Amino acid sequence: MLSDYRCFYCLTRAFEKLLEKENISRDAKRSFTRDMIRIYQDNWDKFNAPEFAQAIHTVFKNYTGNPDPYKKVKKENNKLVISLYPELKKLVNWSKDSFKSALKLAIAGNIMDFAAGDNFNLHSTIEKALKSEFAIDHSEKLKERLGKARKVLYLGDNAGEIVLDKLFIETINHHCITFVVRGTPVINDATMEDAEFVGMKKIAKVISNGYDAPSTILGKSGSEFRKYFREADLIISKGQGNLEGLISLGDERIFFLLMVKCNVIAEMLKIKKDSLIVLNTTV
Repeated sequence: MLSDYRCFYCLTRAFEKLLEKENISRDAKRSFTRDMIRIYQDNWDKFNAPEFAQAIHTVFKNYTGNPDPYKKVKKENNKLVISLYPELKKLVNWSKDSFKSALKLAIAGNIMDFAAGDNFNLHSTIEKALKSEFAIDHSEKLKERLGKARKVLYLGDNAGEIVLDKLFIETINHHCITFVVRGTPVINDATMEDAEFVGMKKIAKVISNGYDAPSTILGKSGSEFRKYFREADLIISKGQGNLEGLISLGDERIFFLLMVKCNVIAEMLKIKKDSLIVLNTTV
């Protein structure tokens, strides 16, 4: 999916904040900025935000020597949501509709996205999500399809959020579900380390997609992941990044679960920014 020009400015703001946190020289920061602009100029006619982010993060890591700039904040976010887990588990268990409550919590966790911004209030987002209706609501179709699917593939998004994915997966209680993380660190997206930390491996098989873009890009993903993708009867895709990488497929197996965090995606879907959605493009 080709990206809007506004995606470039969104990404540059994110890297501006990241640069200020790294202990590198002013000259290095200037040089990195030139490299970022050069990469955009070389690809402006086929600009794709997730792949641009992947390319820039690779360059950024070369400048800083830091393979995981968000490692500390990812661990903090995981710990934060783990501390809330017992209370949220009770809330789901006592709910009249445990499936929809767990689904809303999983989508509320999508606010923990440092590509879109590092200012968020998880508590208020959870409270608002539980009271809100989905702007696009294909949740009943998702529930129906889960009951029929033999193999479910769940594409994860961010650290911290992964704990609420775990709660939703426990609520689904499907016999064959595989959870997917990024191949290596990129922004605050969940990796195998995060999956191990939050105990995801105790309730689902966990694999890597074999690539470090903040998205799912099939053509560049690993062979193991592509095999699981082909064989899945149902695919749950979390977050905007995964939506950007997969929505153009028009695959009837995919259900996109996310909070819409930017005007570009909101306009594309014809809904308001900050909306929660459960979307299947073929319904």
